[in-house]
Order: sequence, then C-alpha cells, then structure tokens
Amino acid sequence: MLGDGTYDAVVVDVGPGDDGAVAVDLAIAGGPHRGDVVRVVERDHEGDPIELLGLPATITVVDGQPSVRFEP
Repeated sequence: MLGDGTYDAVVVDVGPGDDGAVAVDLAIAGGPHRGDVVRVVERDHEGDPIELLGLPATITVVDGQPSVRFEP
C-alpha cells in the first residue's frame, strides 16, 4: 500500500465492486512507485464507470486511507 502523500495516476481498469461500488485500478505515474497499480473502491460513483478509463487522477493518502480525484 502507498504511504501518506499525493500521487499522480492514470485509470487503467474499472469493474464492479461490492454492493454496487466501482473498483478502480490506477497506475502510479511517477516517483518511486511509478508503474505500481493500486485498487481503490469508489462507493459514490455516479454514471458509467467505463468513462473513467484513461483519465488522469490524483490519489491522496492520509492516515493510510486513500481518496481519489479524477481529472476531467
């Protein structure tokens, strides 16, 4: 898992998660974790998750808990 910090990433895969959530796989774009793929579950995602593919994103980890902001 990633340590606390901010990471640039790209969405490389999406799929159904538990209870209607969306599982998003993100590839880290730079730094010592470049190329690592992490999975984040989005419980409040609205719309077609396939539209997330290829989008740049920012992963922020605070106290071991990741959050993701997708760039338009």
